[in-house]
Amino acid sequence: MLAVVFLLAGLAFADTCYALGGLVSVRPPSSHTRRSGVESIEAGVVNWGNTTTPLNSAIIPVSQSTDGQAYYSVIEVGNISFRVALDTGSSDAWITSSKCTTTACSVPKYQLGYDSPTFESVNDNSTAFNVSFADGTLANGFVALETFSVANLIVPGQAFGVVTNSTVTFTDQISGILGLGFPRLSDINQVVLTGTPFFTTMAQRGQLEYPLFGLNLGQNSSGSLTLGAVDGSVVTNITSIVWNEVMTFAPFASESNATSYLQWAIPLGGISVNGTTITPIPTYSNLTSTSLALLDIGTPGIYGPFQDVSRIYASIPESRLVDESGQWAMPCDANETIAFIFGGRTFTMQPTDYLIGPVDSSPDLCLSWPRATSPSSDGIDWQLGQPFMRTVYSVFSLGIDTKEPPQIGLFALRNASAPVESPQAVASFLSAASATIDTALPNFVLPTPSPTAPPYAFNTSFSTQAGEIVSSGLAASTYSPAIGTHHVNATAIPTLSPSPTLVTFILTSDGQLVTSVSTAASPSVTLGAPPGWTNASLATLRMSLSTVFLSIFVPYILFVARLVL
Repeated sequence: MLAVVFLLAGLAFADTCYALGGLVSVRPPSSHTRRSGVESIEAGVVNWGNTTTPLNSAIIPVSQSTDGQAYYSVIEVGNISFRVALDTGSSDAWITSSKCTTTACSVPKYQLGYDSPTFESVNDNSTAFNVSFADGTLANGFVALETFSVANLIVPGQAFGVVTNSTVTFTDQISGILGLGFPRLSDINQVVLTGTPFFTTMAQRGQLEYPLFGLNLGQNSSGSLTLGAVDGSVVTNITSIVWNEVMTFAPFASESNATSYLQWAIPLGGISVNGTTITPIPTYSNLTSTSLALLDIGTPGIYGPFQDVSRIYASIPESRLVDESGQWAMPCDANETIAFIFGGRTFTMQPTDYLIGPVDSSPDLCLSWPRATSPSSDGIDWQLGQPFMRTVYSVFSLGIDTKEPPQIGLFALRNASAPVESPQAVASFLSAASATIDTALPNFVLPTPSPTAPPYAFNTSFSTQAGEIVSSGLAASTYSPAIGTHHVNATAIPTLSPSPTLVTFILTSDGQLVTSVSTAASPSVTLGAPPGWTNASLATLRMSLSTVFLSIFVPYILFVARLVL
């Protein structure tokens, strides 16, 4: 009997060793290796430049998540590939780690057991990271440093949140968020000396061709994120970009510092419904002279104050408030355009841009954007998210210390004077989208709320303005300004185009030369897999089986052994 006991114990030990053996290859490489040429970090990503002549700009694909809530790209963190949701409304980067075991963490994870050679702890991993969102979800963990890479752009020592607990749910194997906002908005930057956000880090190090990034949000997977340059395949004429100076924000009431940049918010010049202009009313009209609009890729809708949104729908016949929280419905055969005016130019949304979908219980009525919200203490009245941003190519220029203010450039992707879409075209779009909303509408008219504004969050003794020249927090002063307050040097703004094409020449039998053009193919990657972890799934399965064996059978073996002895 003792022989049997020792045999079983030996088998369990051997099985455990075998499982651990499957992880032997999970070791860091001797150095941080990089790809060159046109190799990519996900299908369609182009690594511009090579090991000898790298360019200071990069362009990678942007895809829409299947639930329509986020746009994501692939980056490398410690030489491990991850999908991250892009967010211009926040500044911190964070990635779900292997220590997170909640349901929301069923995504590719940063493997802490990998022992990355470029990982650096901050205060022995004791500096807390916390983030929360308006829907009540949150993520927390600790702050660390790691090498971030986007195509050929490499940022060593980038501060990020290592998430060990999360209720933030993503689809499409998205593992975290890449915040593209200002340093002042970053929680990490407040507690870590070198905690500037990813994009700002590159701009302050003079690492980019120019301190800007561009976003093209297509449907599904047809968009792009360009760092250091503008996507030349989308922006066909640089001089057609309408530039808008970003607004500064005063110190918070408890601070005594100078005004500085906080959000990608610009003055909203007006709103138009079918050509009729509506003048926005700021929530804090006694403190601010203009309404502000935040351009936020992380927001899946469009939100504005009740005093503006109610006037928009009053201009659209048969529209009505259907939810006291601020949701309106309108006829699905709407033939109105809704436009936002920036820099004196009109940026138009067609019905297929702002209609969400028909209501199941009333299929002739569609829920729509914008939706009204209660006032925010920061004075930002409008959040223009994905529905608006899909209609423009947006350029976010960080500005240059002592030389140039931050600006947002908007390039219209359609002619503002184009005729409104026909009801037939709208119906065809809604039918193809199959976006019916499972909800019931009230059978009575709801009054429009007039919510009370909370106390203003900022120190009212400071005046704010758009386009203020500041001395710190922007790009390095070594840059030469190209997007000045009163003059734009379009020829100095770099452009970059997506994946190059391959041209094949074929000589036919009759002597004709035929050319064939195709897009350069790019290899796919395994998300969340460290270099050398070529059999991660099998190794994980082996470890799980061994754990089950040890936890169930070994106690039984020991029990039998005690009986025998």
